[in-house]
Amino acid sequence: MFRRRRRDDEPQDSQVAAESAPDDVDEEAPADDAVSVPAPAGAGRENGPWDAGEVDDPAAGGRVDLGGMWLPARPGLEVRVEADQATSQVVAVTVVLADSALQLQPFAAPRTESIWDEVRGEIRAGITKQGGTSDEVDGPLGTELRTKVPVRSADGSSGVQPARFVGVDGPRWFLRGVLTGRAAVEEDAGDDLVAVFRDVVVVRGFEAMAPREPIPLRLPEAPGAAGSADSGDEGDPGDAESDAGSDDGTRRAGDLKPFERGPEITEIH
Repeated sequence: MFRRRRRDDEPQDSQVAAESAPDDVDEEAPADDAVSVPAPAGAGRENGPWDAGEVDDPAAGGRVDLGGMWLPARPGLEVRVEADQATSQVVAVTVVLADSALQLQPFAAPRTESIWDEVRGEIRAGITKQGGTSDEVDGPLGTELRTKVPVRSADGSSGVQPARFVGVDGPRWFLRGVLTGRAAVEEDAGDDLVAVFRDVVVVRGFEAMAPREPIPLRLPEAPGAAGSADSGDEGDPGDAESDAGSDDGTRRAGDLKPFERGPEITEIH
């Protein structure tokens, strides 16, 4: 079942990356009709995430087609699709398992260089600007960023929101993840979501895209999905994970989207 809720008063997220995309758009595109560039796994990707050119069948194992990536299925996994309010374009997917969550976003990247090191630096700058802390550590996916950001709850009390930012560079794409909840403070608690991250298949395509431009995502095709959309649903406790912040400028770490802002939420059950 699909439920769509539009937030009319969505606060603007802090821009960790530059407001405008770089000018060096990748104009070269192969002439055939393949969906992605076949490429070796490369350093750090021996166990995924995968490029579409590296797998025989991206639907294998029950993966769900979201356009720019195939999302692996897991028992008990809840999926929330985030879309830009102005354009209704899907910009991120958050998967929730038990008391942990993982936000996934694929982006275009330069053909000959990685961007995760640079992106980490920009995220760290944004965290510091918000009064938070960040540390680079070696994690299961390579270097990751563990952060703590001051937040204010609905009852006015102050606290700290931890998050783990992970990223992997692929052939002409970059996949970013943000682990929140228990997985942000206990590495073992995030093992199942890390396995989900590794099993993602990214479909970069051949279209000319500026580096860091979001790779287009879409809702999965499902019979009757359009008829079950509901724009009048009230919020539920699970929506707290996607609240952008409070009036005093404090924000949840999971809402730091270096390349996008202003989501609405669609839940897939």
